Amino acid sequence: MYSDKCVEFNCIQRAHQNTLENYPMFLIFLLLGGLQFPRLSSVFGLIYLAGRIVYAHGYYTFDPAKRNRGAFGYIGFFGLLINTVIFGLASTGFI
Repeated sequence: MYSDKCVEFNCIQRAHQNTLENYPMFLIFLLLGGLQFPRLSSVFGLIYLAGRIVYAHGYYTFDPAKRNRGAFGYIGFFGLLINTVIFGLASTGFI
């Protein structure tokens, strides 16, 4: 999984693996949050995906400072999380 000789391959593989680690949660939040807030969830989903693209591109450049440029994607991720929590509370009758 790791090679000292090929830095470029390692950077691309790490960005890909990090994206795959977060992808299942993103899909669940998008699905459940979208049941109650479809338009808002789609906007948050686009923000998250744009952030992941910028993050991956920054990771491919081998400069650690450029990875942080994609951090705005977490605005979309946490927005989806809030939508999902509100959906869950509304479904159980708490709000």
